[in-house]
Amino acid sequence: MKAKWIVLFALWLALSAAAVAADQDTRCFEMRTYYAAPGKLDAELARMKDHAFALFEAHGFTSIGYWVPLDNPENKLVYIIASPSREAHDKAWKEFMADPEWQKARDESEVNGKLVVKVESVYLKAADFSPEIVANNGSIPRCFELRTYTPAEGKLDALLARFRDHTCALFSKHHMTQIAYWTGGAEGQKTQLVYILAHKDKKTAEANFKAFREDPAWVEAKKASEVNGSLTEKVESVFLTPTDFSPIR
Repeated sequence: MKAKWIVLFALWLALSAAAVAADQDTRCFEMRTYYAAPGKLDAELARMKDHAFALFEAHGFTSIGYWVPLDNPENKLVYIIASPSREAHDKAWKEFMADPEWQKARDESEVNGKLVVKVESVYLKAADFSPEIVANNGSIPRCFELRTYTPAEGKLDALLARFRDHTCALFSKHHMTQIAYWTGGAEGQKTQLVYILAHKDKKTAEANFKAFREDPAWVEAKKASEVNGSLTEKVESVFLTPTDFSPIR
């Protein structure tokens, strides 16, 4: 009888693991940051809203979200799009760039000069603990926070485990909405953990993070995970506001 239960338990574990794998988001994500030319950010946002957004969808991209930093001296637009695979993503970009409708919109919008002077691109894949991404364009405005963690050498797996086993639950406890978690990085750079949180506003975000950092459960988890040193080399945070055409607002 005992052997039977052991077999059944092993089968249950295998089925559970398969279910988790099936639910994991396997899409190819790309986070793009556009630096608009001085005085051209509004024109770039208008071009994205009136032309590029619909053409992205027509060519197979899924738009995740579009944001601008709350403090934006560099005139940035940050957005994330997704495709079923990297191959599909590359194909969609090629077709989008060759689309006569896009070329017409681009050329007409740049009669007085280019709207974007620099583009940064990072390819990402969803972490196994990332929640389902749900579009939310409700009327209640939210503040978003893009956080990027550069792991210490050899510590990425430990960092992900800490998020999976402790951090995510504590974020929920302290009223922070988790949009998604990804891993990836710019070409030639170390793999990073990139994630987005949503808050009521920046002041609320700061208060909730203070409570999180002072939570004994977090203090204990952080201490236990860093017996052999910090898991991160650098942590970057940027507060964002969604555009009026962002699927997530």
